[in-house]
Amino acid sequence: MRNYELICIFQPDLDETAFNGVLDRVKGWVTESGGSVDKVDVWGRRRLAYSIRKQREGQYVLLNISIDPSASAGLERNIRYQETVIRHMLTLVG
Repeated sequence: MRNYELICIFQPDLDETAFNGVLDRVKGWVTESGGSVDKVDVWGRRRLAYSIRKQREGQYVLLNISIDPSASAGLERNIRYQETVIRHMLTLVG
């Protein structure tokens, strides 16, 4: 198990229930692959540096996760196909 930081930018027009549903889905993918979500930090709505998919804002979330390196590719694939996630970045910590 290795520690990662996962930053996701969600669509800004999601209401609270849809936002929590997508966030729970991402956390579920981590736990399904044998990992754990150590910390979730919701940064809120922020302005993007440039437009992505015709959006000027996004809802930022930072997740500190522990996951097996072989399962990280599957996690990123699932996030990539999630339409409500504008961008994501998975970074190895330490």
